[in-house]
Amino acid sequence: MLAVGAGAERMTQAMRSLEALFLIGIEGVTEIWLVRHGDCYESMSDGDDPPLSPLGRKQAARLAERVRRLNPAAVYASPYRRALETARAISDDVNVEPRLVEMAMDLTDEGMLDFKEAPAAVVERMSAALNQMAEEHPGQRVIVVSHGAAIVNYLTDLLRLEPGQLRLLPYYTSVSIVKALGDRRVVAGFGDVSHLE
Repeated sequence: MLAVGAGAERMTQAMRSLEALFLIGIEGVTEIWLVRHGDCYESMSDGDDPPLSPLGRKQAARLAERVRRLNPAAVYASPYRRALETARAISDDVNVEPRLVEMAMDLTDEGMLDFKEAPAAVVERMSAALNQMAEEHPGQRVIVVSHGAAIVNYLTDLLRLEPGQLRLLPYYTSVSIVKALGDRRVVAGFGDVSHLE
């Protein structure tokens, strides 16, 4: 009987150690909610910096309902209109961060996206911005409104995958969570859209 109890205790310790590796239940962890902006493409008129569509405004309002209950320490956004409008649905006090912009790209004649910015460059600027936020808000939760390809490239790097290997696209206003403590970063969630259901 003692051996079984000792085995259970060791198993509990092992699980607690595993949780600590993933920054679960650790004090001082900063939680960064990476949010893709709301839809801006429904009935889109021409332009490089479109505002949210009516659908996007509804998505942002539902996200805001979810986030406001959490009382985030800060809200950051890319300077693009779709990101700013999404962030302003959450808070009137939005910190504009130029490093959160979408990857540079062109639209080909065939209607495909041609990315002009290297994934490594996206990861470098996104990492610098998010690292600064983690330093400025230790142990707090921050909301960061950015763009699909920029978020995917950042998360791909954190997951130690090669660029292009994360075959998921975060939907509009989806939440991906990164936990930060010191120089450690852990992906704690990806593409959550429960507020839209």
